Amino acid sequence: MPRQRAEAQLSSMLTTLCHEDFYTTGTWIDENLGAYVGWAARKDSFSAQMPLISDQQNTVLVFAGEEFSDTGTHGRLASDGRESNNKKYLVDLAERDSTFPATLNGRFHGLVVDRSRGMATLFNDRYGMQRLYVHEAKEAVYFAAEAKALLAVRPVLRNLNLRSMGEFVSCGCVLENRTLFEDIQVFPPASVWVFRYGSLEQKSSYFQTKEWEEQEALDADTYYEELKRIFAQNLPRYFNGGERVAMSLTGGLDTRMIMAWQDAAPRSLSCYTFGGSLRDCQDVVVARQVAQACKQAHEVLFVDPEFLTNFSKYAERAVYLTDGCVTVNRAADLFLNERARRIAPVRMTGNYGGEVLRRIRAFKPVQPESDLFRPEFLNYIAQAERTYSDISQVHPLSFAVFRQAPWHHYGLLALEQSQLSLRSPFLDNDFVRMVFRAPASVCANDEVCLKLIADGDAGLMRIRTDRGVAGEQQGLVSAMLREYLEFTFKAEYAYDNGMPQWLARIDHLLSPLQLERVFLGRHKFCHYRVWYRDLLASYVEEMLLDPRTLSRPYLNPRTVENMVLHHTRGDRNYTSAIHQVLTLELIHRLFFDPAPRTLND
Repeated sequence: MPRQRAEAQLSSMLTTLCHEDFYTTGTWIDENLGAYVGWAARKDSFSAQMPLISDQQNTVLVFAGEEFSDTGTHGRLASDGRESNNKKYLVDLAERDSTFPATLNGRFHGLVVDRSRGMATLFNDRYGMQRLYVHEAKEAVYFAAEAKALLAVRPVLRNLNLRSMGEFVSCGCVLENRTLFEDIQVFPPASVWVFRYGSLEQKSSYFQTKEWEEQEALDADTYYEELKRIFAQNLPRYFNGGERVAMSLTGGLDTRMIMAWQDAAPRSLSCYTFGGSLRDCQDVVVARQVAQACKQAHEVLFVDPEFLTNFSKYAERAVYLTDGCVTVNRAADLFLNERARRIAPVRMTGNYGGEVLRRIRAFKPVQPESDLFRPEFLNYIAQAERTYSDISQVHPLSFAVFRQAPWHHYGLLALEQSQLSLRSPFLDNDFVRMVFRAPASVCANDEVCLKLIADGDAGLMRIRTDRGVAGEQQGLVSAMLREYLEFTFKAEYAYDNGMPQWLARIDHLLSPLQLERVFLGRHKFCHYRVWYRDLLASYVEEMLLDPRTLSRPYLNPRTVENMVLHHTRGDRNYTSAIHQVLTLELIHRLFFDPAPRTLND
């Protein structure tokens, strides 16, 4: 492709990726190799200092994401023992290590260029969490961190993949490295694509899941001691670096394990918890106690009236930033992470702990609301169920980290990372590799998590979790507390998103009593059923009763109209269906309509 044309396309793609004024951008071009690459990153973040160039000028690396290998191995420590912000070790490793990027640890993707051999190599992390979208055209291979960058220069790609849409409706995500867009794929985990003078020469993978699956299982005691050693040894890596780190603390076990082993000086680690406006939810109550026990400051970030006033903006932006990978109810996460960034640019979380240690299955196919979709589209829903059944026939931990994480969890991760860097020690390579050696008996309960907490800080075991696990109370008192918390958890679900239609009718008749206020806010900070009914009713009506929405060929318009009427009246509950239809409509308007607009229009 002529440089003038390629450079113009690169500029258009880069403009599409620059979402905030705290981003920094740049480009690097080697016309001889046909390599044109740009990047957008938060200022001062791990991947802001690009490109990285070797001493001999022969190797060039553009890297996005974060990397957490042993700092001593690659000489990243400054003379005073503190970690240097210099990321040049990455390009040195790319130049010297024939297995690169297999030795890297983290979420990342990148392009490494060997100018002496005319080669360019495109790669990503072994979990596929730092997503790369790719399109192979006749004249070029296009790749980008977000699909919208490809759409900006290849309008022909604005075609909806109905199979993918069926998976999104049924499973909440698109499966098997497909996307909502025809002819745009997602880079599979641990991929390496090699180009020579601009031509794609080889597609391969630097890691096979069987390498971890076929390890010898350990007995329970040996497994626990090895897991504890690795967790304690590697956790400090995730608090290192040049940026301030804050702890996103919940009432559960996963963040508690981190706090038990992160021996932070008093009031040196800012902690915060997301909360709602009705009352302190259990996450807030418990997290506050944990922070106090660890002698750390704690604050609550609220979903306040400002969010509901600006819901349309946050809903639209959530769908846009993630290329349609989240539903509109995740708009609150965007709002809260904007505020979290003011505390610290790096957010430490317990994400993926339950999926890795307890093999929690976070998603499964769900049947849509009756008669919401036309029969022909229901065929794609059925196909999604069959696909899910097929992809589930793997090692349960492989499903969790190599399928569930990059497909289902990616959307929320992408949304949050538009504002700050997300970290979690539970996808650490050494840690996950060890969990593959767990005897099956230890993955069925919380025993390992509780032992890790007790061995790290026994005092934290005296604080119950949001669901009543651990705590000072024992015996009958402990059992009663757990039953009470379990009841309030299920009751809140029943009075919010999961309210059955018979209960919605009764609740409507008893509406003067406002029974939902008895249960809402005890465990959750978002209450979309009542929001869609009351404060957001006009938005729901404006969007879903719009002729454009009702004309979508896969929807039954009369069902949509009936759904809006009864939900806003309060005698039925269609919260999940409203999430879906609002999201699908925004996806159409932002990405597929004849003149799709951007958020800058």
